[in-house]
Amino acid sequence: MNLWLLMLVCGLLTFAIRYSFIAAEGHYQPPPWFRRLLPFVPIAALTALTTPELLLMQGELVLGSGNLRLWAGLVAIVVAAVWRNTLLTIGCGFVALFLLQRLGG
Repeated sequence: MNLWLLMLVCGLLTFAIRYSFIAAEGHYQPPPWFRRLLPFVPIAALTALTTPELLLMQGELVLGSGNLRLWAGLVAIVVAAVWRNTLLTIGCGFVALFLLQRLGG
């Protein structure tokens, strides 16, 4: 019973947080400097999520040739910069990691 209550409370909190932004539409106007920075939020969040996965192996910083995820990430970065296609970027990153693991292991 406690688990169900916890899930219900967490669901209600999540709903309330997200609904607050919808309800505040038109009633609150953020400052111009804040609105100018909003386009950078997605890339900052994505960078914060992916950088540790590319640079750390078992909690240690690994920048050498043995870090296959870093090399696959670099391939994905180049593909993203050249073609600007999300699915192609993800696919090329996965293929690069697969091929590097096959060749290296």
